[in-house]
Amino acid sequence: MEVEQYRREREVEFQSKQQAAMGSQGNLSAEVEQATRRQVQGMQSSQQKHRERVLAQLLGMVCDVRPQVHPNYRIAA
Repeated sequence: MEVEQYRREREVEFQSKQQAAMGSQGNLSAEVEQATRRQVQGMQSSQQKHRERVLAQLLGMVCDVRPQVHPNYRIAA
């Protein structure tokens, strides 16, 4: 009977410690998830904000081709 009571006490103690540890992990994962969402939203808003300027730069570089002879090019004799 004493052994059974001791086992129950230890089981209750274990359950409380496990619940405390799992509760803190749940909070931590929620905080990490929230921080990740904020970062993704920041990146998306930055992308929307700078999209036109980046596209204009990219198209300017691609469409403005100036053919030139490379400085290291040598005509073979």
